[in-house]
Amino acid sequence: MYNLISIELYKIFKKWRTYIGFIVIAVLIPVIQIAMLMEGQRSINFMMRNLQQSFLFVGNLLNSYFVSYLVLNSLAIHIPFLIALVAGDLLAGEATAGTYRILITRPVSRFSIATAKFTAGIIYTFLLILWLAIVSLGLGTLIFGTGELLNYSNGSIIILAKNDVLWRFMLAYLFAVLSMGVVTSLAFLFSSLVENAIGPIISTMAIIIIFMIVSAINISLFQSIKPYLFTNYMDTWRAFFDNPIDVHTILKSVLILLAHIAVFYSAALIIFKRKDILT
Repeated sequence: MYNLISIELYKIFKKWRTYIGFIVIAVLIPVIQIAMLMEGQRSINFMMRNLQQSFLFVGNLLNSYFVSYLVLNSLAIHIPFLIALVAGDLLAGEATAGTYRILITRPVSRFSIATAKFTAGIIYTFLLILWLAIVSLGLGTLIFGTGELLNYSNGSIIILAKNDVLWRFMLAYLFAVLSMGVVTSLAFLFSSLVENAIGPIISTMAIIIIFMIVSAINISLFQSIKPYLFTNYMDTWRAFFDNPIDVHTILKSVLILLAHIAVFYSAALIIFKRKDILT
């Protein structure tokens, strides 16, 4: 299995589209950081406008933690698209290249092939989020330095101590890997159904956008559906920055997201094993 995964990773990183996500992050985040360097203090003053009349705040509130937190909030749509670009091509790309028959004539089972491709997709997802963390926190620390994290949550302003922030970011990024793993598995499922990667990419993003719209509309019918939509749990990483942390909410979200990954992967595996490959 290790050799199969290595081969699939080689095939992923051989394609130019794989690097789009890394390039976008490497360009977009510095632009956001430069914008925050110029306008960030105004945002902080706006958040603290009611408290500044009663309290005196000292320290570096405009720091890498604050900017990285804003980046995580602003990339809820962008990162899934970048992941779908690669995950949607895992199986469909073989059909497009006409290598399906060659692939399945190898002395390995279809289960092993599908699992290796899926695992390679998850590894790519992890590497992309890791790159996001490195650019956000690493470059942000060079530009802004570190300090207390100013966080606005549930109508309250929370200021976390400097030495109480980094471990929260690590857990938040790990949760982001899990939530983006759902996107990977959904795109993988669509990839098993078609023979062109464009379809899985568009379908995955359409599902995510529709689910987000349904979750945002305050209608009783939609609200009853909301608990069953995986997008409702993808932003639970914010809970790591609450004080105290709501462990029950996090565990619930983790289990639900893992269940979605298992369902999407299992469905894709069944479809691939039963697929009648003629070309």
